[in-house]
Amino acid sequence: MRTAYQYRLRLSKSQEAEIERWLDMLRHQYNYLLADRFNWYEQNRCSINSCPLICHLPELRNNPDYFSQKRTLPQLKKDRHWYKTIHANVLQDCVKRVDLAFKRYLKGDCNGKKSGRPRFKGKNRYKSLTFSAFSKNPIQGKKLNLPKFGWVKMVYHRPIPDGFKIKTATVTRKADGYYVTLSLQDDIVPSVIPIEQVSNPIGIDMGLKSFLIKSDGTEVPIPQYYRKAQKRLKRIQKTVSRSKKGSNNRKKVVTKLGKAHKKVADTRKDFHFKTAKGLLDSHDLIAHEKLNIKGLARTKMAKSIFDAGWGQFLSILSSKAENAGLITKAVNPKNTSQNCSSCGTKVPKKLKDRIHSCPHCGYKVDRDVNAAINILNLAVGHPVGSKAFRVSEPVGGVGKKPTLNL
Repeated sequence: MRTAYQYRLRLSKSQEAEIERWLDMLRHQYNYLLADRFNWYEQNRCSINSCPLICHLPELRNNPDYFSQKRTLPQLKKDRHWYKTIHANVLQDCVKRVDLAFKRYLKGDCNGKKSGRPRFKGKNRYKSLTFSAFSKNPIQGKKLNLPKFGWVKMVYHRPIPDGFKIKTATVTRKADGYYVTLSLQDDIVPSVIPIEQVSNPIGIDMGLKSFLIKSDGTEVPIPQYYRKAQKRLKRIQKTVSRSKKGSNNRKKVVTKLGKAHKKVADTRKDFHFKTAKGLLDSHDLIAHEKLNIKGLARTKMAKSIFDAGWGQFLSILSSKAENAGLITKAVNPKNTSQNCSSCGTKVPKKLKDRIHSCPHCGYKVDRDVNAAINILNLAVGHPVGSKAFRVSEPVGGVGKKPTLNL
């Protein structure tokens, strides 16, 4: 099992200067390796199936890949001795990033989706570096020992559990300072509870009026952190646009803008973690829709959808459930809002219709609660409207808490 803990670093002035020097050297090396990839690719490809009789013959050499570029690092340290101060694993991670970016450009990811052409890193655009080799006890008190860099102070607010081993440490520069993300590994895999032994399942329907509504009728209100901070962000952004490019005043305002955006992101993420913990503390199985968030983000509701952060929340929920041995299940959302959760009859509704009222059986409930119950029915393997897993509620009982008959 892999997990990640993040801590804030308290670096001295000299340590901050050294980290910035490392990042700048890694940025130059990244751009050099990426240019080497592009040079070979442009000189050795041909858009047609045959070459002209008169053409430029490039220097014959193998296609640069991860291993061939990694073998150039010893010579790099001889030619440019200042690179000797950087740990070897940090330089190798730089080569790995180039390889990953170029492969996604040519071949795509595991789903075959290709990324855009990799761009060269401008000043202050290379923001992180990764260590992957540590001593037996890299943490002593509130200090972390980074290989070939030394001991650094950190806000050790969350102790690492016994049995967890530090695999990598990524130091990242953010708007309000430096952070380290420790990737931890534990060989103990938690046993997942069998679905037959699930005692308290729940279905949730994600929304924009409320963040989520449970199948038992309760809801979690949506905080809208970005909407509330939008006025202040707009004011700071206007100050940035009026500042002269390259001036110290502009740099200060850009830092202020970055801190304001980070505060919105951090408060949203904290809300997601607390909401996920509340669900997992009360329920063994959580069913949710398999949302096409990228498709929804192309609509007029894009700002509200990004502000809600459904993708981040569902990712946190799935990760935390896996670590706890609980179950999260994504189901196809087709017709979950239209079908009646009591009898299974399809009741067409427009988006403005917020109450589900079935003319066939008379079942009346909030539209989102009806959808949450249908999601739960699909997750446990029952068809929508199955009598074996239906909601017991009097006809016309709007707002009452339904009960599940297992």
